[in-house]
Amino acid sequence: MERSTRNTKQTNKLPIIIVAVIILLVAGFFGVRAYQASQIKKQSEETVEAFVKSLQKGKYQEITKNLNADSVKENGFTKKQVAEKYQSIFSGISATNIKMKNLTVDKKDNEYQFSYDLSVNTGFGQLKNQKYTGTLTSDGKEIKWKPNLIFPGMSGKDKINYSVDSAVRGEILDRSGQGIATNGTVYQSGIVPKNLGTGEERTTKIDAIAKSLDLTAKDVESALSQGWVQDDFFVPLKTTADAPKETPDGLEVKEATGRTYPLKEAAAQLIGYVGKVTAEDMKKNDDLASDSLIGRSGLEMALDKQLRGKDGGSLAITDDKGNEKKVLQKIDKKDGENVKLTIDSRAQQIAYNGLNGQAGSSVVTAPKTGELLVAASSPSFDPNKMTNGISQADYDAYSNDKNQPFMSRFATGYAPGSTFKTITAAIGLDAGTLNPNEELAINGLKWQKDSSWGSYQVTRVSDVSPVNLKTALVYSDNIYMAQETLKMGEKTFRAGLNKFIFGKDLDLPIAMDKAQISSKDSFDSEILLADTGYGQGQLLLNPIQQITAYSVFPNKGTMVYPKLIADKKTTDKKDVIKADSAETITTDMQAVVSDENGTAHSLAALNIPLAAKTGTAEIKQKQDEKGQENSFLYAFDAEKQNYSVVEFLENKPEGTSATDLSKDLLTYLHETYQ
Repeated sequence: MERSTRNTKQTNKLPIIIVAVIILLVAGFFGVRAYQASQIKKQSEETVEAFVKSLQKGKYQEITKNLNADSVKENGFTKKQVAEKYQSIFSGISATNIKMKNLTVDKKDNEYQFSYDLSVNTGFGQLKNQKYTGTLTSDGKEIKWKPNLIFPGMSGKDKINYSVDSAVRGEILDRSGQGIATNGTVYQSGIVPKNLGTGEERTTKIDAIAKSLDLTAKDVESALSQGWVQDDFFVPLKTTADAPKETPDGLEVKEATGRTYPLKEAAAQLIGYVGKVTAEDMKKNDDLASDSLIGRSGLEMALDKQLRGKDGGSLAITDDKGNEKKVLQKIDKKDGENVKLTIDSRAQQIAYNGLNGQAGSSVVTAPKTGELLVAASSPSFDPNKMTNGISQADYDAYSNDKNQPFMSRFATGYAPGSTFKTITAAIGLDAGTLNPNEELAINGLKWQKDSSWGSYQVTRVSDVSPVNLKTALVYSDNIYMAQETLKMGEKTFRAGLNKFIFGKDLDLPIAMDKAQISSKDSFDSEILLADTGYGQGQLLLNPIQQITAYSVFPNKGTMVYPKLIADKKTTDKKDVIKADSAETITTDMQAVVSDENGTAHSLAALNIPLAAKTGTAEIKQKQDEKGQENSFLYAFDAEKQNYSVVEFLENKPEGTSATDLSKDLLTYLHETYQ
């Protein structure tokens, strides 16, 4: 009985073991299937990603590596034809910045199906969230291709129709409506390859053409070797604002519409130039189209959105007969807006010519309105070359020029020198610390407060004594102004300066740093306080900021802010200095011109009613060494207050000054703005 019980127990265990084994086998089977499925799904995702990545990189031949050959054939194509179709379409619409998101792969009816959203920048801007769907082979390694993987909605032999209605870029006009940045006629010089001949004839023609366009034969050969070039195609080599002076055999010149800059070098830093949109530009701004022009510097860049407008046109799927099936993109053209400036083109040209290629700038305003009539910088560059394709030699000449022709000197900060004495004196008059009639006994050309200044001394040019305010301005006496600045003290001086533009932005579409009193919130020493009083120390103002600060004199104490856009409202700040102080300084500035000892007396020969102050800021490492001298002139119409000028000459050569360079400009302004 006992044995029988034991056998029964063993018999009962067998079914349990068998069931457990079966469960394990089934679990293993389904586990393997699940693992295989996950691997195929992963492979499918990689296949789709590789397909899209080839599209993103523009490697259209690589696209076909991920396509199933039978599916391509079923749709009436070869893999080569598919690659060519992608290249034709995506190049034709200027496709860039292609991005995929929301990729999913799911198994359905024994097939792996995928979907993803694609956005792409075309010539019209961004085409967002196109929904793509398709299937893969059972192993997930190939896509079963159909035309809808070019664009959703395509089938059979459908085509893409891409028509562009280009926006016209707005023009930049001067105060009288004369174009400064215009859509004018440009000249495209190029070659039709079949007209070059062969062998030695071809070589001779290319050499002559290259020389006439200031290119190298290598440049020409490079243009001719582009993939799209065919024997009877026109291959552009260079675009210029002016027609070529010579056209050697084999060179053709076509007229086209392009961006032109009639003032050329005279307004280059102010107006800037445009260039073709890059892929990098489009990554930053979805509104940009690949064929657009975009501002690269100056007002072209600052006002680009307003000037550029937006291209219009349509991107549509058509059948093989040209019948429209689906519109993917339709954009209405919006032309750019014209921008009218306060600039006087004639004055701008005269000011630039007056600088005579030397490093410097001219700024002119109408003091009562703040209108900028001139903002010229020298040396300069030709923006037509920058826009239409500059040669490497020309670009190197600009970039290697130690005088930096791309630099906007009217918007670059400098110590203003003695022109700033007018501001210091006005603050002293307002505070009551400076008596204009008090005469200071100053002897010699050097002075220091006491021995605590060590070896440092303030210097002046003329040994004149005694000195009052008028004498100090006529002779431009640094020692007088240093003493008066110390008398008023830092607190009073800074309080007066803070009424001006220091540390504040000007509402202008011109890039510039804020004007600076000193590098710290207080002066480190009495020496720095004294130096600042006569326009040196750590003072930094650009010529536009200078002329803005000095506007208190023609405006009897009111500071009028500058404006460049014609329809902008004039803004001002009243009572920056007292009217009586402004009139006192103005009278003394007239003496700077009329007095035979005045530093601007050479302007008296113009027979123009001017108030003026000259300035020289010296940049040197040690007290007694000769340093670089920057020369300034501030002058305004003392009779009607219709114009004011700040002329600046950097590192002035011996025998000349900013005053000398300003005479033609002042004559024009007097004749024109009476």
